[in-house]
Amino acid sequence: MERLKRLRVYFNEMFPLIPRLCLGYIVFLEIYFIVLLNHGVTGKQLLLFDKVEGQSDLISYLIQHDVRGVIIGGFTIFSFLLWLRIADDFKDYELDCRLFASRPLPSGRVHKDDLRIFATILIGITVFINILFMRNFIFCLILYTYGSLMAVWFFQRHKIAKSLPLALVTHNPVQIILNIYVISYAIMKYKLPIFDITNLMAVMTLYFPALIWEISRKIRAPKEETEYVTYSKLFGYKKCVDFVFVLTWLDILTNVVLVWNLNKISVVALLVNTVWCSMKFIEYKKDPTKYRIVSKVERYTYIQESMMIATIVIYLIVGKI
Repeated sequence: MERLKRLRVYFNEMFPLIPRLCLGYIVFLEIYFIVLLNHGVTGKQLLLFDKVEGQSDLISYLIQHDVRGVIIGGFTIFSFLLWLRIADDFKDYELDCRLFASRPLPSGRVHKDDLRIFATILIGITVFINILFMRNFIFCLILYTYGSLMAVWFFQRHKIAKSLPLALVTHNPVQIILNIYVISYAIMKYKLPIFDITNLMAVMTLYFPALIWEISRKIRAPKEETEYVTYSKLFGYKKCVDFVFVLTWLDILTNVVLVWNLNKISVVALLVNTVWCSMKFIEYKKDPTKYRIVSKVERYTYIQESMMIATIVIYLIVGKI
């Protein structure tokens, strides 16, 4: 019971379970449906089913459309993100003891063994249900293999831990693998084409927001810098903002390609959101003490992802606009 109490403290502060579980399903369903709809798998096809002898209509539908796979897929995203959170806390333990001593692990309010035992059980369950029920379980194994290598700094801690850019290059591609896990499930389930522009854009669609956020959260005004290593400390905040500016427009390009055939109004709305964010980048370059740039990036991302989800829902209900 004491272990569970300590874990509860950790989750409340570092990884709220219900919101993150919802996030896992949002990520999975967004990529899943954007791939299906762009390949012509419409709302009608998603509702059609043949009755299975001896089963109710509901059970017949759940079986033929492999709803269980969607449930497991969303849980896998949640599980993997939770494991990455725990792995990061282990990797950054010494630094956190100096700079973020009040966090649950450095403060001793949760023990390393608590997290080790929990992570082992979590990974075991996730991998087991993927092997047992998912057509694309091989991509789950690839995802967790890559995550395991990240957890041990690819056996190059002495090099990667000292280099923020090298850590970014080696760790950030995990988002691409996560996207491929979802896309591979949709492809196998509906026998879709493997290599085309839709799948390529879908691979990148959540990679850029993750990359933009990761860089932005480590951009600070010169007077805000501490011993904590940031990109702005290494390269100057203006160059970092310019780089994020370019990434933001690459990001919106992938989104425009994916929604172009679904909803032209969404295209306009996405572009307006990007212009707004671009203006905030320009303002920040003039006065980096006005706000933390990551706050604007987060708002941009929330609006963008909300638009993508709204596009999917509207298309499923009323069709192309």
